[in-house]
Amino acid sequence: MVSYKRLNPENVQFSGALLSEEHHRPAQEDVAVPQPDSTSLLPRRLSCSITKVMLILGSLLLVLFGGWLLHTIYWLRTTSVQAHRLPPPAPGQALGPVLQADINDTVTAARSKACSAIPESWRFDCYPEKAVVVTQELCEARSCCFIPASGSTRGRSRKNGIPWCFYPPDFPSYSLVSSKDTSMGLKGTLVKDVKTYYPGDILTLEMEIRHETDTRLRVRITDPSSSRFEVPLSVPTATKKAENPEYVVELSKQPFGLAVKRKSTGTVLLNTTVAPLFYADQFLQFSTALPSRFIYGLGEHRSTFLHDVQWNTLTMWARDVPPTEQTNLYGVHPFYLAMEDGGDAHGFFLLNSNAMDVALQPGPALTWRTIGGILDFYVFLGPDPGSVVQQYVEVIGQPAMPIYWALGYHLCRWGYKTSNATWEVVKRMRNYGIPQDVQWNDIDYMDQAKDFTFDPMNFNTLPDLVRDLHAHNQTYVMMMDPGISSTQPEGSYWPFDEGLKRGVFIKDAEGKTLIGKVWPGLTAFPDFSDEATHEWWYENLQRFHEKVPFDGLWIDMNEPSNFLDGSTVGCPSNSLENPPYTPGVLGGLLRSKTVCASAQQKLSTHYNLHSLYGLMEAKATASALKRILAKRPFVISRSTFPSHGSYSGHWLGDNRSHWKDLYTSIAGMLTFNLLGIPLVGADICGFSEEPQEELCVRWTQLGAFYPFARNHNSLDMNPQDPTAFSPSARTAMKQALLLRYSFFPFLYTLFHHAHIKGHTVARPLMFEFPKDVKTYGIDSQFLWGRSLLVTPVLEPGVDYVDGYFPEGLWYDFYTGDSVSSKGEELRLSAPMDKINLHLRQGSIIPTQEPNVTLWISSGQPLHLVSALSDDGSASGDLFWDDGETIDTYETQRYTYVAFNVSQNTMTSSVLHSDQEGSFLSIDSASFYGVKQKPSAVLVNSQKFPFIYRDNQVLSVASLGLRLTQNFTISWM
Repeated sequence: MVSYKRLNPENVQFSGALLSEEHHRPAQEDVAVPQPDSTSLLPRRLSCSITKVMLILGSLLLVLFGGWLLHTIYWLRTTSVQAHRLPPPAPGQALGPVLQADINDTVTAARSKACSAIPESWRFDCYPEKAVVVTQELCEARSCCFIPASGSTRGRSRKNGIPWCFYPPDFPSYSLVSSKDTSMGLKGTLVKDVKTYYPGDILTLEMEIRHETDTRLRVRITDPSSSRFEVPLSVPTATKKAENPEYVVELSKQPFGLAVKRKSTGTVLLNTTVAPLFYADQFLQFSTALPSRFIYGLGEHRSTFLHDVQWNTLTMWARDVPPTEQTNLYGVHPFYLAMEDGGDAHGFFLLNSNAMDVALQPGPALTWRTIGGILDFYVFLGPDPGSVVQQYVEVIGQPAMPIYWALGYHLCRWGYKTSNATWEVVKRMRNYGIPQDVQWNDIDYMDQAKDFTFDPMNFNTLPDLVRDLHAHNQTYVMMMDPGISSTQPEGSYWPFDEGLKRGVFIKDAEGKTLIGKVWPGLTAFPDFSDEATHEWWYENLQRFHEKVPFDGLWIDMNEPSNFLDGSTVGCPSNSLENPPYTPGVLGGLLRSKTVCASAQQKLSTHYNLHSLYGLMEAKATASALKRILAKRPFVISRSTFPSHGSYSGHWLGDNRSHWKDLYTSIAGMLTFNLLGIPLVGADICGFSEEPQEELCVRWTQLGAFYPFARNHNSLDMNPQDPTAFSPSARTAMKQALLLRYSFFPFLYTLFHHAHIKGHTVARPLMFEFPKDVKTYGIDSQFLWGRSLLVTPVLEPGVDYVDGYFPEGLWYDFYTGDSVSSKGEELRLSAPMDKINLHLRQGSIIPTQEPNVTLWISSGQPLHLVSALSDDGSASGDLFWDDGETIDTYETQRYTYVAFNVSQNTMTSSVLHSDQEGSFLSIDSASFYGVKQKPSAVLVNSQKFPFIYRDNQVLSVASLGLRLTQNFTISWM
């Protein structure tokens, strides 16, 4: 059972022992863990609280008044009352000006002392508005503390520095006035007596705590008197209270606070008592202490994988802008994963789609600041990082299983200019024998940039190109923007005419079709929150597919992007367009380069739905493709929101051909795997600016290990497909892509585990080594699954790379040479034609002989590579199906085989089989780390020839084993 400790007000304060610098130790230190049952989660009051100050002042006033009274009595007894009556006191000066001044000085000094006692790293910003010079007068008008930053940080920008204006310990907040147990946990009423400085304060709130599973806690804080917007995301509905939760919840009554700790260690995961709760109509805010500075997630932002907690504010509001630091980008993901001392991890998800700021500070602490909706959040207990992600995607939705060719090499550019020019690139790729599964076209295929059209002059052979791709077992993907041209002659453009008739477009505040401007000129924007729009979208795609039989869709500009701010007629002046608080969005206005916040959609205003636009379009697109093709849909989307991985993949946007962008792409890829969107990658070689040959070679090597691998560049830039470079560069790129194709069985199996279990595909090292603090900040290397370590070159002009190897045995993938690491950084040779790959001890991975398309290579025999642990053990698996049928796992149409090595014997166990698996055979196997040369090798008890090398690699070939039949390979 979860225990609720009712704490008295004097035991709870917004600042206290929990906030002290000494309490928060670095993760690598050994800290004694208090027993869960004997330790309160909530901090004690500061010794210099306002309550004590008032008691002191009261005593002082009593003494002064008593002295004055005695003096007056004595004076009256010795003087004529009639002649010497006391004059009436002046208003406001009952105790005399000197005495009043003394009292004011005492109050000011006491308040100053209370404010100064709050450590700088625990000062929560009371004046977060951007572009405001906060003065003492402005700050104190909010009843907050004002202390300019210390000299060492005075020059730092206020945007990312210590707040000068911050909450005092006694800032008014809510009280828990009543509570009752429920079948799922507890409900309570929160009341606030004093209004704060944002309009529309909601003074009475309902809080519900739901113990949904042993590792998942949900808390909802709502307005009981009025319904508010809630994100229309389908989440699990728990019907039974968790029986043995791994968390303990404590509540403070006055001021209200919530704390959650891990039962097993006593670690405090959530503590909202550190700052006041705000719940106004357009301003909701709460803060929490963090158990460490190791925070990840909170997409979409360009940053390192590990977020900086040094006064770092991350704004969330979907925006069309090339990846830039300190800027809100295409997607919104209010989820973070936090590491704890000792290697445990937990997650936190705020289910809210309104514009928001997430402020990190070095306490360490975090503040959520959103301008609408409700407070509806989850805490995931893990306890390891991978489990946290699994628990998160159980709520938002498991990633979709991709169609097989999605994992091949994709080629695209803006500026092919004609279908024949596109076709020529495809032919050159074939002539050089360079793998390619998918050819794309950007917006230039369209007739005047209009959706559902193709240029009848420059792209007149497009249908023939697509048929040729299909004849060569290749596929075709095209761009589709949401903006629909609104200026075509009536009756000439069915998408707009029919859309008007059905009322599928977003409307302005007056109920008229909102008109913006995108690539085709003036445009209307489909309202994907309306099911009628989904049907209209499907019919348009179906009609166009009859002309150009595309295989997948790229949905771009779906923040939604607008070349205007709002609309052709602007936006009304109201609280939706100009809310009391505007988060730090690029452009300073919610309507900046998008539609009006006050625009009307089926489900709500755009103010609430803006950051959901890409998700809703992705759902409509995936649904339409399923109906048209009767296969797994392939969709790549720019704007994303939680649950997006169930419908679409993502590319990291309009990056640049810079070495820095090569490096930051790894952090982006890892972050989106945390966020439940494993099908992700960056534009290989960079989108904008001229490509450099060395950079493009190194980027192709790294991109070969993006889960989604696409080369894409911009208009008027030089070509950057592999055929455009020198013979040596072309050869290096070809080798990297063939290497990717050889790993297809392994990669496909990883996506199966992502689909059914919520695993990551591209994985941070710290996921597999959570007790090794050295891995926590690594974003220049990554793993595929648990087994394959990728160490790319990320700098120009070098033929080596430094990589960190966690403790254990690692094997060079190419040679089988072993590296025994104690947890150290090693320098690796990295000539221009090589990317370093290492297999982790205890792993078995399936590979294939690669070919120019996955359709061909996926039919080749398998090669199993086993990397043995020191005790000679290893394990791995393979998932296989037809690669395109929807829900093969759910309908039992698949093959699944587990491989195991123990005591010099490999065994296969066919756990499920299907016809597709029967077409595969296992031709060869290699075993890395066989310590002694065998005298014999037996395959299904029959002697078999073998090769044993001095570096302890045992190989057997020409096995001819059927995948769907159990087998053994042993040596003695």
